Amino acid sequence: MDGEFSQLRALVRQFVDERDWDQFHTPKNLSAALSVEAAELLEHFQWLHKGDQAELGPDRLVEVRHEMADVLVYLVRLADKLDVDLVQAVQEKMVLNRAKYPAEQVRGDARKYDAY
Repeated sequence: MDGEFSQLRALVRQFVDERDWDQFHTPKNLSAALSVEAAELLEHFQWLHKGDQAELGPDRLVEVRHEMADVLVYLVRLADKLDVDLVQAVQEKMVLNRAKYPAEQVRGDARKYDAY
């Protein structure tokens, strides 16, 4: 995964460099863009019952896939700008989540950790 992630980061960095967009990619701007793209992703699911593949249909699923890619691109770019190793960050966060949400206590329950 880490090798693939490094390739993804390099691909995004090259795309940005070719367009001289680094000057616009402040952490604040990237965070805002990430939020906008996440909202665009959510828009595809608005008013759907479940939003599964069958309900989305093949054409909308392609659009959802592209929005997911946009979200990932901005997240990768933000991590690059802040020198954050996302793989390591996820590993650290999963340790915290395991402590916050012990499987034997929360299995099948969607409540937030402070509602137990």
